[in-house]
Amino acid sequence: MSLIDLERPQAPPRISQARSGRLAVGLWALLIVGVFVTGEVLRRAGLATEDDLPPLHAEPRLLTWQMLPAVCVAAVFVAVLPWVAQRLPWRVLLAVSWIAAVVWTVVLSLSDGLDALHRPLDAPTEYPAALDDVRADPLGWVSTFTERLGGYTTHVRGHPPLPTLVLWALEETGLRGTGWSAALIIAVGTSAVLAIAITVRCVADETTARRALPFLVLAPLTLWIATSMDAFFLGVGAWATALIAMAATRASAFAAAGGGLLLGTLPYLSYGLLPLFALPLAVVILTRPKRRLLAIAVCCAAVVPLAFTLAGFWWPDGVAATHETYLISRGSAQRSYAYFVIANLAVLGLLVGPATVHALPSVLAGRRPLAWLIGAALVGVAALDVSGVTRGEVERIWIPYAAWVVLAAGHHRPPARAWLSAQAALAVGLQMLVQSHW
Repeated sequence: MSLIDLERPQAPPRISQARSGRLAVGLWALLIVGVFVTGEVLRRAGLATEDDLPPLHAEPRLLTWQMLPAVCVAAVFVAVLPWVAQRLPWRVLLAVSWIAAVVWTVVLSLSDGLDALHRPLDAPTEYPAALDDVRADPLGWVSTFTERLGGYTTHVRGHPPLPTLVLWALEETGLRGTGWSAALIIAVGTSAVLAIAITVRCVADETTARRALPFLVLAPLTLWIATSMDAFFLGVGAWATALIAMAATRASAFAAAGGGLLLGTLPYLSYGLLPLFALPLAVVILTRPKRRLLAIAVCCAAVVPLAFTLAGFWWPDGVAATHETYLISRGSAQRSYAYFVIANLAVLGLLVGPATVHALPSVLAGRRPLAWLIGAALVGVAALDVSGVTRGEVERIWIPYAAWVVLAAGHHRPPARAWLSAQAALAVGLQMLVQSHW
């Protein structure tokens, strides 16, 4: 038997992968249509949801000419990003990708008006509305946080104290107002593009990271980067994971300390970020850092929990108090578990886009580092979904996980402009047809 004959059996797996990708996209489309139709039926019957456009916490609308800037930017990025991703020096590419992510985020948001970037944070349910309580006595506010939880705004009640303290600290630097808060959220949220690419470069290779970058920039989840605080959580979690990866591959104690410190903040930013620890765990399994570096990371991860405990905030009590307010409120606890346990997955599909869904079966079928990272993110999502912790509003809550799933789209052979166009078109279409609260 010749060498050519030995190589021929490799063709059917490639055909099978193509078919699995097409099947995944078909099921993705059916799932999305199905949950929106079912959600509308349930809404009209007054059942299962409080939302106007289930499974999204949003309202239907129609924009036309307002989307023209976003369409133009999308066209330029689809044409240019694959080229720069393959040719620019690595550090220059990171800077260009961050700028592109910021531009894409801002342009999409501005289709709602010039004040769209900070308007969501002006709502009485958001964190800035609670800053008056913090300004008077920050330490007293932390120590009595659990006892007074019921009197705070919706988002403060649903989270630990750290997000509100971050915005208070920003004010203390002289950067007052929701405009600066929005700038912080967008800057940190979009920087996750860099952190995720750096992580992939550390655990896999630079080629894989370069292929993923255009898809990370144009991911549909960008719609909820401005200005949901969950985008800030995305950035913190992504940099925590990236620093752990850098610590392992460069034997850097400084990176280990920084990664550990950021990891320690995650449970105090959001109770729903606990499953995100699956990602740095996957990085540790893939890179096997030295025990000294692990010890540094673990010790530094204890700093923030210890500080909050000494300040009077006991995390388990915060979880219990938040769960109690969750049950007595007319919020997401009123939503149907049976509907949203499926509908949430459709929203995840919207966040990651068709290019990701098409590549996902092929990527997960391999044993490559990319499959570990994506699998860890999906494990985190599954934990939140099956447990019922997240019923609706996952278009923002799952952003810290969904961004890692988008890595699968990097499996497409460059320049993959058709798939990039599909990602951008989905983002533009959603912004055109959906009025989000964030």
